[in-house]
Amino acid sequence: MNIVIAVLIVVVVTAVAVAAMLLVRRTAPDGSYFHDGDRAAGVFGVLATGFAVLLGFVVFLAFASYDAARAGAEDEALIVAQQVETAQFFPPSVAGQLSGELVCYARSVAGVQWERMEAGTLGEELNPWSTELFRTLRTVKPQTATEQSAFDTWLAQRSAREAARNDRVHGAVGVIPTPLWVVLFFTSGLIFVYMLFFADSGERAVVQALLMGTVVSVITALLLLLSSLNDPFHGGVGGLRPVAMERTLQIIDQELEVAGQREPPPCDARGNPL
Repeated sequence: MNIVIAVLIVVVVTAVAVAAMLLVRRTAPDGSYFHDGDRAAGVFGVLATGFAVLLGFVVFLAFASYDAARAGAEDEALIVAQQVETAQFFPPSVAGQLSGELVCYARSVAGVQWERMEAGTLGEELNPWSTELFRTLRTVKPQTATEQSAFDTWLAQRSAREAARNDRVHGAVGVIPTPLWVVLFFTSGLIFVYMLFFADSGERAVVQALLMGTVVSVITALLLLLSSLNDPFHGGVGGLRPVAMERTLQIIDQELEVAGQREPPPCDARGNPL
């Protein structure tokens, strides 16, 4: 989420809550609507503690998914670079083709695929270059011990790459179900309404505004944090970017130069096939 929008949301929600508190304060009795302040504070403590525990658990769950997506993106990028090295041990007739398709795979991840994850339209589709790599691999007929070893290593790396990709893509879906969001917003609204009953005409307006403003701003900021962690692929602060795959593309260029592979890849800079 954009940091400016997030700050604006916090300010607007807090301002509305403070305005509601000051409006209720005009007709509130001296000492608030509660005759027993200690009992009311105890009930509020139970309500706030239950909300904090639930929110803390959900934030931990969302952060675990966020971190898994980040780690998956890093692992996938590393394995692609390793596969480029492995491809050089295949027969020359397919080594250049596999290398070019790996470059296109990396470009697609950092380009088209990443944009679709941010837009939430990736779905369950495979990376098209993964399919092309599989088709090319089926044409390989290892003849020497080196080629056979490279073939076995490639299959293991392919499985690891797909597992890393699944971790990355899984983070784009989000792990917080709708019923949990409903409970969080319902509890937040309940706390807001309960706070209104602490309106006290005998207390200064600034104290009443501070009482409501701090509680609402903290809750709003935590919900925004949760939304950001649940959707890690965005262009705002804290959003995951294809930094690892972009770094891998630079490494691949160096590897192919050392290997003497100068065949242009069959795709554009964003991974679209030519």
